[in-house]
Amino acid sequence: MSTARQTRQREVIVQVLQQAEGPLSAPELLSRAQSTLPGLGTATVYRTLKLMQEQGEAHAVHLDGEPLYESSGRGHHHHFSCNGCGRVFSLASCPVALPKGTVYPGGFVVEGHEVTLYGRCPACASAG
Repeated sequence: MSTARQTRQREVIVQVLQQAEGPLSAPELLSRAQSTLPGLGTATVYRTLKLMQEQGEAHAVHLDGEPLYESSGRGHHHHFSCNGCGRVFSLASCPVALPKGTVYPGGFVVEGHEVTLYGRCPACASAG
């Protein structure tokens, strides 16, 4: 496979991750990327995601045991998982004020936190 082809594949995968409304599973990423690059294969997506994680350009978010991938550098944020359509969205604001260094009773020192809210996205909520 040529370097130019590999670069184009990586560009498309990066673009899909950056434009996504939230983290994507590898199959979702593949499907979206194939609309631009029909010949893109599953193995290439996984190899590219692994490389992007090693280089700090993407990271995995684990929801319900499934890894979902998103671009790094989005700052502190959380996720909303829709029980209707199954999509996962990134939330712009933090619903929990837990500053790093907070000490909970028993001596638990907070270093970070992740929150996933579950419910219905606007489209599913309006559908009834």
